[in-house]
Amino acid sequence: MAITIAGIRFEYHDYDERGDTLFLGVSGPSDRLPEDSYDTPEGHFVELDETGSVVAIELMNPRWLLERDGELRITLRERPTVACPSELTRALA
Repeated sequence: MAITIAGIRFEYHDYDERGDTLFLGVSGPSDRLPEDSYDTPEGHFVELDETGSVVAIELMNPRWLLERDGELRITLRERPTVACPSELTRALA
């Protein structure tokens, strides 16, 4: 099941229920380190490849945020985005 956020299709996801952390990757886990990364204003973590494209996102407290707000906000490339709650809910199951 793929998840799309801001037009980026994430084929891989791994949810840690105890830590309420969701890792999304455009492909499976890699041994390669990202070329660059940044923390978003919302407290999430974004990894970029050598071209500056998003290759992975680590979402902090996604279940809690969805339950509290009904949505999850993340700023990608200085562009606020709302992740589709129904797609994220499937990944958190």
